[in-house]
Amino acid sequence: MILMAAVDDNMGLMFIHRRQSRDRLLRQRILALAGDRTLWMDRYSAALFGAELDGHTVRVEEDFLAQAAPGDFCFLEDRSPRPVEENIEQVVLFRWNRTYPADLHFDLDLSRWTLTCYEDFPGSSHDKITQEVYTRA
Repeated sequence: MILMAAVDDNMGLMFIHRRQSRDRLLRQRILALAGDRTLWMDRYSAALFGAELDGHTVRVEEDFLAQAAPGDFCFLEDRSPRPVEENIEQVVLFRWNRTYPADLHFDLDLSRWTLTCYEDFPGSSHDKITQEVYTRA
């Protein structure tokens, strides 16, 4: 699976069961990256995308990380990726380039991965969002 997540400068994902930010252009980028391939997420994330998911191959399941096949995309917001680390082929992080309060963090040790792509792009709520792509070292 190709795991996607948006994090702050401290790898924070959520604070008090809420996402740190919502960005329309980031959602569009996630859908464009998935293209025609399956994009998995849970109901919480699907509510963020809403009607934007129409026309895309999206699977919404609470245990989406366990169900995703090799090559499928998964958008993670509200849980640890560590239990499925062995199934992850690539990690795509979207960095807010800010520090927000967080009580849930992205907990993969990326020092064992190789940064293969790095790109800044403007968001709708952030002047700059950084996309980083990691592959297994």
